Amino acid sequence: MAHALGAAPAILRNAALDGEEVRQARIDLAACFRMAARLGMHEGICNHFSLVVPGRDDLFLVNPYGWAFAEVTASRLLICDYEGNVVAGSGVPEATAFFIHARVHRNVPRAKACFHTHMPNATALAMLEGPPLLWAGQSALKFYGRTVVDEDYNGLALDTAEGDRIAASIGDADIVFMKNHGVMVCGRNAAEAWDDLYYLERAAEAQRLALSTGRPLKPVRPDIAAKTYAQMQEGDRESARLFLDSAKRILAKEEPDFAD
Repeated sequence: MAHALGAAPAILRNAALDGEEVRQARIDLAACFRMAARLGMHEGICNHFSLVVPGRDDLFLVNPYGWAFAEVTASRLLICDYEGNVVAGSGVPEATAFFIHARVHRNVPRAKACFHTHMPNATALAMLEGPPLLWAGQSALKFYGRTVVDEDYNGLALDTAEGDRIAASIGDADIVFMKNHGVMVCGRNAAEAWDDLYYLERAAEAQRLALSTGRPLKPVRPDIAAKTYAQMQEGDRESARLFLDSAKRILAKEEPDFAD
């Protein structure tokens, strides 16, 4: 199901890409991959997370083709430019990873982190007619007013035109339900993207379980939904930072190679 982008070009060496800020970005992103694997949010060697390189809006970190989320380490992540060149690292990105993420980062500058998965519960909601989230659970309200639905599934994203179309579908949203496909989360940094990805899957799981009872959902009133979202936003940035910090502590004890 995955497609390689092509042969790996020669690796370019740039001392600025070896700094501490970039190193920390690699560790943060690797932690997100490992925790996503632990929670069953991955799919084979497919799916991809990317993060704009600190101080270099023309470059992004992304996982290499052929490695599962559970195998990702900080040093194994690639740095690519928007033309498909691997600037640092060994290997190439999966083709759809490049065509989706390069175009999103290029066309939606606020999307410093872009996490795309086929995680089961959120993807199940993306396979249904109508709106995916029905605003009946508190966790779902974290995303109230922040989602968009891309209704136009066009098969695999294997060219810049499809990448540009996906990027254009985002608009002002942070969460994209890609119908018949999966989901994409856009964030200001790895911590906030991870926080959203985690809670999106939990919200989708709760809604799926509630619907499985056969009883009707009881949605939250729009005014209360908006109020709750505003309340959540007051502490979300700090909560996201602390959540990723906790993930890194867990991994440091149980999977310390993630930071290698």
